[in-house]
Parts: sequence; C-alpha cells; structure tokens
Amino acid sequence: MVHTSSSLRRLIRRSWRDRLFVAVSNREPYIHTYGESGIRVMRPASGMALAVDPVMQASGGLWVAHGSGDADAEVTDANAHVRVPPNRPAYTLKRVWLTKQQEEGYYYGFSNAALWPLCHIAYRRPVFDESQWQTYREVNELFAASVAEEIGNRSAFVFIQDYHLALLPRLLKQRCPQTIIAHFWHIPWPNPEVFRICPWKAELLDGLLGSDILGFHIRYHCNNFIDTVDRELEARPEREMTAITYGGKTTKIRAFPIGVDFEAIAWAAARRPVTLLMKQLREQYRLPEHNLGIGIDRLDYTKGIPERLRAIDRFLELYPDYIGNFAFLQVGVPSRIHVEEYRRLSDEVDEAVEQINWKYRVGAWVPIIYIRQHLDPPVLYALYRLARFCLVSSLHDGMNLVAKEFVAANVEEDGVLLLSQFTGAARQLRDALIINPYAADAVARCIYQALTMEGREVRSRMRRLRESVREHNVFKWAADIIQKLGKLA
Repeated sequence: MVHTSSSLRRLIRRSWRDRLFVAVSNREPYIHTYGESGIRVMRPASGMALAVDPVMQASGGLWVAHGSGDADAEVTDANAHVRVPPNRPAYTLKRVWLTKQQEEGYYYGFSNAALWPLCHIAYRRPVFDESQWQTYREVNELFAASVAEEIGNRSAFVFIQDYHLALLPRLLKQRCPQTIIAHFWHIPWPNPEVFRICPWKAELLDGLLGSDILGFHIRYHCNNFIDTVDRELEARPEREMTAITYGGKTTKIRAFPIGVDFEAIAWAAARRPVTLLMKQLREQYRLPEHNLGIGIDRLDYTKGIPERLRAIDRFLELYPDYIGNFAFLQVGVPSRIHVEEYRRLSDEVDEAVEQINWKYRVGAWVPIIYIRQHLDPPVLYALYRLARFCLVSSLHDGMNLVAKEFVAANVEEDGVLLLSQFTGAARQLRDALIINPYAADAVARCIYQALTMEGREVRSRMRRLRESVREHNVFKWAADIIQKLGKLA
C-alpha cells in the first residue's frame, strides 16, 4: 500500500479521535517577510519543514515554531496564530517570539556550534559555551510554556522535531503529563565516545527520554543512542525491544526513515511551467544538452561541497575530452552566516569555484556554475529534470532529502543519482551509484560512469529508485509514527 495524504488523514481520525495534534520545531514552514510589493511568503530551505508540512495539512492540527520573518508579527493574531498555507489554509501556525540574544545563544550558539558538529562526523570541533547552554535551556522553557498554553487540560499528541528542542519532552511532560510525545531527531546520533565530551550530556539525555517515542532515520543511530544512555545514565536498556526504561518510564527507540511527498513533486515537475523553466535555464546559463551535473545544498560543512568540487576538478583532469562540453551547476543556499565555521566554508567554496573555473576556462565556457541563493521549488524541479546526474556528497547526513527529491522529479527517468555512503538515504536508494566523498578519484570515475551509462540501465535504475521513493514517502513516515502513538493512547 502506498500511503497518501487522504489515507494519512483517515488514519489520524481513527487513531486520535478528539486529541489535539501539535507539531513543534525551531524552523517554521512559512515565513512572512516585507518585499517591494508588500508582504510575501517564503518557504525555508529546510528538509524538515518541507517534509512535515504535508503531514500537518493532512492532520489539520497546530504547529508551534519560532517566528523568524520580519513581517511574521504583522500577520498573526493576538494569540500569535496564523492559518497556513496562505493560498489554502489547512492548519494553524503558532509563532514563538525570541529576542536577538536568545536566537544567537540558542540557535547559532548551542544548537549549531555545539550539537550540530557533535552529532556529525565532519571533523569540526564543537564549541561548548556555558552562557549558550543556559540560553538553550531558556528557549526550550519558552517553547514548553507556549505548547502547554495551547494544550491546557486537553488530551494531545505532540510531535517534536530535531536537535534544537532536546529538553522539551521532559519539560512538557512536567507541565502536561497526560500528553503523548514523539520526538524525531533528524540528524545522526554519534557513538558514545563522541557524545561523552558534551558537558551537559546527562541533561540532554534526560530531556529526550521524556518522550514516549524517540525516532531516528536508521537503526544504526538508534543503537548509538541506546549505547550512549547505557554509558551515561542509570537506566535500563532493552535492546531486543529497542527501548529504554528510565525513572520508571519507558521510551521506545525506533527507526522511521523520512521521505518526500513523491506524488506532489512528480506532478509539479511534469507541468508546463517547469518545462518552460527548463528552456529558460538552459539558455540563461548556457547549459549543455546532455553532460550536466547538479548539486543542491545549504552551505553547510556536512554537505561535502569542497570535496565535491575537488572531484569535479579531478574528473576534468582524468577525462579532458569533456572540457568545453560539460557543466556542473551548484546551488548553495546561504545558511547560519552568523557562525564562523559557515562563513569560512562560504569563502572556501567561492575560492574553489574561482580556481577550478580559471584552470579550465575556454573562451566564455567555465565548468562550474555557482548559484548562491535560495531557489523556489519549480526552479529546482527544472534543474533536476535538466541534469544527467545529481551529486550528493554529504560527509554525514541523517537522511538527505535532496536525493529523494531528485528521484521524484525525474519524470523522464533519464537521470543518475550519485549518493554518499554516509547518508541515511544510501540504506534505501541502493540503485544509486554509491560514493565515498573523500575519494576524489573514485567519485570522478563515477561521474564518468553516470555520463556514459547506457540508456537502458539508466532507466532501469531510476525506475527502481522511483518505486522506492514512492513507497517510502513522507506519509508512510508519518503513518508509522502515528500508528505507534495511537497504540500508546
């Protein structure tokens, strides 16, 4: 059975009856900003937000998130509520307001200078700052108060997202003990030896174990978490049941591989506006007819963009016949520019693109086209369809939804996916060309293989990939979690 928005909606009605459904995340799914012609609505460059939004549209519940847009307050009511999506409202978004100091300490500080590098094996040292940790606690308390205000004495399911809110499950259980809580951790969980360096590891683990269900993308991350708790807390791991009993309460630890809304992406990608965009983009950037590769990423050091560019350089060294008849288009969405590591990465990517283009330039032709901005979905779908191959070279990734979006948008079934072995997606998408992003020569040979692969094999691989992404879509992800929550109720 392929899960759909309609089947998810029916499941929600059966499982939850009169319970309120609340999603909680740092990132909001719709951002209101001031533009030249008034207030406009943006979708964030966030895999989590794009994945959870169709689930919320199916559930019709409440989403609590940080209001980060400069016009967010303008469109909300006295309760900080606004109905979304703007064109066809289906659920309520409640915004939590943070000061600039709180955002700096909680988001750019502890969340992304400490927890993010701690959980990703990308060889960046975490920064542990006491004041940032205190701000992280303070903001988690703010979220707990905001969610509890909405729940009151009602029965509710609360679905918490990601590493920004690790303390929230425990804080919310203390305020609303009748609430059933699932927390999904979208990034990897490291092994115990790595996590033990965190000065506040016990508090983080205690917070997460306030959940009834704690979800990760793959079983390997579940096992790492259980091993970490076993080492750090007086708890009883139940490995066969993948559960942990702590403080008299049991938390189930489960793997739920997240997906995308396959049907919606495939439908949008096949429409005439995207087809017209393909023609415009080909002319605008002088893209080759066949030998085009793409990379779509936030500018984040875990995504392996410098490693990817080194592989492109090596490809042109090994296969010089492609000089002048090849292009690699890299979309780099600016991210976390207030964190020093991200500013350094941006400079590194700029320098690498300039050096490689100078090295191989022939007249007006350069091998790398670098677009340093957020692109709307129709433009991304057009690029996915234009590309012969998509290169996902993450150094460490919980799942990676760009890989699944590329597959869903590949309606002609003529693209090849090159996928890092260090992504959760590599466990599912086995018909991709699996790469080690640290091995530039091997990646270069895979690029050549993608460009020269016979059409029959390309279509055969892509069909199998599309079947996998269609079956394991975002509605299946949500349905699996909801069924587990329903049993707890």
